[in-house]
Amino acid sequence: MSHTQEAVMHSGSDAESLAVARRSLETVRHQLGLALKNLKNYCTVDGRLSAGLLDRHQLSCYEVAFCAAELSASEAVCHFAADAGAEDGLARDVALAFCAEAVPSAIQRLLARAGDVGLDRATIIGLYSHKDIEALIEAFGSSEFLATIGATVAERGSTRLPSTLGEEKEMMRDMFTRFATDVVMPLAGKIHRQDLDIPDEILQPAAELGCFGISIPERFGGLLPDDQPDTLGMIVVTEELSRASLGAAGSLITRPEIAAKALLQGGTEEQQQEWLPRIASGETLCAIAITEPDYGSDVASLGLKATPVEGGWVLNGSKTWCTFAGKAGMLLAMARSEPDPSLGHKGLSLFLVEKPPASGHEFHHQQPSGGVISGKAIATLGYRGMHSYDVFFENYFVPADGLIGGEAGRGQGFYFTMAGFAGGRIQTAARATGVMQAAFEKALSYAKDRKVFGKAVGDYQLTQVKLGRMMSTLTASRQFSYAVARMMDAGGGQVEASLVKLFTCRAAEWVTREAMQIHGGMGYAEESDVSRYFVDARVLPIFEGAEETLALKVIARNLVAQA
Repeated sequence: MSHTQEAVMHSGSDAESLAVARRSLETVRHQLGLALKNLKNYCTVDGRLSAGLLDRHQLSCYEVAFCAAELSASEAVCHFAADAGAEDGLARDVALAFCAEAVPSAIQRLLARAGDVGLDRATIIGLYSHKDIEALIEAFGSSEFLATIGATVAERGSTRLPSTLGEEKEMMRDMFTRFATDVVMPLAGKIHRQDLDIPDEILQPAAELGCFGISIPERFGGLLPDDQPDTLGMIVVTEELSRASLGAAGSLITRPEIAAKALLQGGTEEQQQEWLPRIASGETLCAIAITEPDYGSDVASLGLKATPVEGGWVLNGSKTWCTFAGKAGMLLAMARSEPDPSLGHKGLSLFLVEKPPASGHEFHHQQPSGGVISGKAIATLGYRGMHSYDVFFENYFVPADGLIGGEAGRGQGFYFTMAGFAGGRIQTAARATGVMQAAFEKALSYAKDRKVFGKAVGDYQLTQVKLGRMMSTLTASRQFSYAVARMMDAGGGQVEASLVKLFTCRAAEWVTREAMQIHGGMGYAEESDVSRYFVDARVLPIFEGAEETLALKVIARNLVAQA
């Protein structure tokens, strides 16, 4: 170990160690910036980015998006460690361990694509020998350091670090932690194994707690202050609900949040007064009908047809992956209201579509006029409880006041959903963190109790390293989410919401996989909770913006444009 590495390792200075990590991140981010500038040059025609040229660099765009996500997560966890200060040395160690693995990961991504993005390969290889980066990796990426973190967490028996959230948010967390632990957890396994509906034993107390009104202003009966956003509060609640069950609780506030933001963005005063109190109280459960069988995340190409008729509109077509559509009494449906296909996303409008709530895996409702809405649940590996449906509209009538924004809202549906999409993405990051938290808790408990070859699984170095890595990844995910939530509450963070979703959802797949592996054969048994966490985590990089779409069409495009 070099003199610099020894100094970093043994100086006892949190500030100096974190400074080394930050300088390492800045060094790699500089190379990322060069890659983005080169991509911009390659893909610009007449002063404008060319979508076609960007598509020729999809692999490079994909990798730079993940590189940016890893670096941003590292910066967030370093900031957290600095704020935690001397309160908890483990917070510093976890942050440094994460950076010591994220930095070489980002370097490797750039190295693999160096020729494609115009970087000098020798320069990228040379980063491994950079004074700060070498010190960071040697001091805080060693097996000994990682195992020490795992052993420390096991000895504590707790996975919680200082939250730095403040008293109000901690009270909110505690309230929903109790609900999740006492009400949801005892039912979660049965709901998953038997693919049941979310029972009223969960829905009713959730409504009483204000769960459905987290994103609805107080003047409409919600919990959100009238004069300011509270994205941070929303994700704190989401994380705790997801820790209990992704399918039976973690997504309960997602659909109300998207619907509420669309109504607040574009709804008439009458629509807001009519619908927001009903959603906030849980009187009307809602679902979002955006995705179509042929168009996935390509919202601009949606084809559900809305035809004007006397007194309203008639809908014809289908939607898919419409989560909670059965139990919902209202679907927020995006449809093509303008017949000119060349209008693309400018020809889409949002409709409030009422239907009777229905239990089970299928529903069918016929209006007196003959219009029909029907749905059938899609069998899935995980994320059970809410059910995702294929939904079919056949001459289904929607009154004129069901068009969000009225006549002024025609063709504006795409824009009304944008704020909701960003909120849905950061909320999905919080869901991922909640699932990781649950998996880590189970893995830690099992590692302490299970004996193999004469001693506890958790006493072996490899298990301790796994626990150390899981802890650092979980902490980085949580703090990255908090950081982006604060940005959004300050009026920004739209691209960062996609970055944090990209990072945390991939992280959740890995953490739940490791938790399952620590359980050995029992982890593969359906009766074990970790098997549920593993299959639930797999959906996270797919919904609320598929990983590839976010990386290519949102993150990379924005980063390249800003380079």
